Amino acid sequence: MVFIGASLDGYIADRNGGLDWLTSIPNPEQSDMGYNEFMTQVDALVMGRKTFETICGFEGDWPYVKPVFIVSRTLDTLAEEYWDKAELVKGSLTEILEQINSKGYHRLYIDGGVTIQNFLKENLIDEMTITTIPIVLGGGSALFSILPKELEFALVESKVFLNQLVQNRYRRKR
Repeated sequence: MVFIGASLDGYIADRNGGLDWLTSIPNPEQSDMGYNEFMTQVDALVMGRKTFETICGFEGDWPYVKPVFIVSRTLDTLAEEYWDKAELVKGSLTEILEQINSKGYHRLYIDGGVTIQNFLKENLIDEMTITTIPIVLGGGSALFSILPKELEFALVESKVFLNQLVQNRYRRKR
């Protein structure tokens, strides 16, 4: 499953990897826009190295209580301070899923642009929740990339938050 914010032109980070634009719409009541409810449906998170490094750079405590698996071809180990927070997984996506599933985790939150793109290329995403922020970035990290074939999704639900953010939840047609 994917839960992510994107610009009108389909980017999930700006040209400098920045995410400030995600909070450009005032949110005085601190709505989580369904994130906490989404997380109740998830067993574990799977994210790429860049997303992991971005999260490690945030101020405050580690944001996850669920197990986190880091997919990376370049990392050999995680910094000691993250040993009890995340686990490095390697191999093909099928092998990685077998490793994670064997630990009892099946409903996975897939996070990070390249990671989402790779899971889509292997037809391994069943559900996507995409919140569109009304901004055109004109470049940056794209949510989607070229796929070997079309993947059809059906709209399951659509919500509007803060009178400006449109959140659509899609389920894979199989």
